[in-house]
Amino acid sequence: MAEEKETAQVEETTEAAQETQTATPVQDPKEFLENFDWEKYEQGIERVEDSKLQEFEDLVAENFVDTADEEVVEGKVVHLTEREAIIDINAKSEGVISLNEFRYNPDLKIGDKVEVLIDIREDKSGQLVLSHRKARTIKAWERVNNAHDKEEIVSGFVKCRTKGGMIVDVFGIEAFLPGSQIDVKPIRDYDQYVGKTMEFKVVKINHEFKNVVVSHKALIEADIEEQKKEIISQLEKGQVLEGVVKNITSYGVFIDLGGVDGLIHITDLSWSRINHPNEVVELDQKLNVVILDFDENKSRIQLGLKQLEKHPWDALSDEIKIGDKVKGKVVVIADYGAFIEVVEGVEGLIHVSEMSWSTHLRSAQDFVNVGDEVEAVVLTLDREDRKMSLGIKQLTPDPWTDITTKYPVGSRHKGIIRNFTNFGVFVELEEGIDGLIYISDLSWTKKIKHPSEFVTVGDTIEVEVLELDVEGRKLSLGHKQTTENPWDKYEKEFAEGTVHKASITEIVDKGGTIDFNEDITAFIPQRHMEKEDGKKLGKGEEAEFKIIEFNKDFKRVVASHTAIFKEEERRNVKAAAKRAAVSAEESKPTLGDANEQLQALKDKMEANKKK
Repeated sequence: MAEEKETAQVEETTEAAQETQTATPVQDPKEFLENFDWEKYEQGIERVEDSKLQEFEDLVAENFVDTADEEVVEGKVVHLTEREAIIDINAKSEGVISLNEFRYNPDLKIGDKVEVLIDIREDKSGQLVLSHRKARTIKAWERVNNAHDKEEIVSGFVKCRTKGGMIVDVFGIEAFLPGSQIDVKPIRDYDQYVGKTMEFKVVKINHEFKNVVVSHKALIEADIEEQKKEIISQLEKGQVLEGVVKNITSYGVFIDLGGVDGLIHITDLSWSRINHPNEVVELDQKLNVVILDFDENKSRIQLGLKQLEKHPWDALSDEIKIGDKVKGKVVVIADYGAFIEVVEGVEGLIHVSEMSWSTHLRSAQDFVNVGDEVEAVVLTLDREDRKMSLGIKQLTPDPWTDITTKYPVGSRHKGIIRNFTNFGVFVELEEGIDGLIYISDLSWTKKIKHPSEFVTVGDTIEVEVLELDVEGRKLSLGHKQTTENPWDKYEKEFAEGTVHKASITEIVDKGGTIDFNEDITAFIPQRHMEKEDGKKLGKGEEAEFKIIEFNKDFKRVVASHTAIFKEEERRNVKAAAKRAAVSAEESKPTLGDANEQLQALKDKMEANKKK
């Protein structure tokens, strides 16, 4: 019993001690500092137990800020003046911050918690100077770096435009938002974002230059990618979707199908020909499109707009038939002809050969221009292949209908030289009537190597109809036939055997040439240039020449100087022979004289033998 009583007393004493200890209030360090007499303590008048000092040091370390550390701490606004804010940071004294640093927060009031950095431990008046701006900057860089490392979404205020993008305030730091990172679609009006608070992702930090780059596009790309996968998985050819015109180029229109882009080629915008897509659509326009095709990955989607409407050929009136006259507008001109839009989306081709009855083809631009309203005749019509050929010349009578009456063989006319070939000249007698003058029918006398030596395109020339092929629509013309053939006269004047006096014009390899007149040029072979003394005639030397060949058809004349004196020699030789024959007849020897001469010869031969 005694032991139990003793134990109860001990427990009771312990509980009382604990209650006493709990009841004893922990002294506030600030209160202790305010009531502590440092002068008595330093003079040793008032002693403080070591345990109390240690307890105090622990409390100070736990509750007070070391003003020697350059770190951001949290303080409380305890007083406001017109120019400054007094901040309590649990230091030996309150700190001061200029109200200019709180311009972004005009509603600052006593009791607000703010982040500060110790700027000056003691100014001239012993006051602790703090900086809220520097604290915000340090904390802002910490938050920006954390957001970048952890790929967190941050909120920012778009302050203004700048070259290539926007300036965004993020945690008090001015970050750059490139124009390409604002949205997934091209932005045409940057000003619409100024003054807005938006969410961003920090994509790049340059610590050396303190640059931060943010992106709003990166936040929506992930969502778009999911939408894109879902849309792509459901794509089928022939499917009709609603889209928005995202971009217009010269070759087509890009359509946003909800995160997936497709292209409408310019040829798939309208059944009619257009020069530029903006004639049909405009930016941000909503429209229905049909899927025409896509690649295996469905990354390139080909869309169509005109396919949603009935093909104009299917709606073409059944009344239009071959031989009918139709009116239309010239929409395209090519080298081979012009395309005419008869009704919207239905075109016919007028080949250049169907623009004029002339067989001499020209460019289609010589007849029509883009935009012209023309009338034409339907020549062919294929509704299945959707092809139509037209003609303009059929609107006027065929000039070859009465060709034999207007241009009979032997008739003479005037025409215009339209073209050259190596073998002749094409002459237009009238629109649709062309004829050919062969090079050999240009001149009676001149040797022409190419027609351009004789005439020029555009010249008016007189011609005679030589041949007429009505079925082949061909006219053979001649120009030289309109004048007298001078070779008829020269055939007598320069007949074979006639002699003419002239000078050597040129010396050539096989002889020389003589110009008797402007038409007649004769050739002298080398052996016919020999003079009576055996020498050769030289250039410019004058002599008589005998015509030894004259061919009117081939215009060939050959002359000879040697024949002049050779003929004389032959005549002399013939006369001498005749005289000798007469003389021989008169002095013919007798039989006795012959026997005597024979005996004398015989005696002479025998005498020679003896010797």
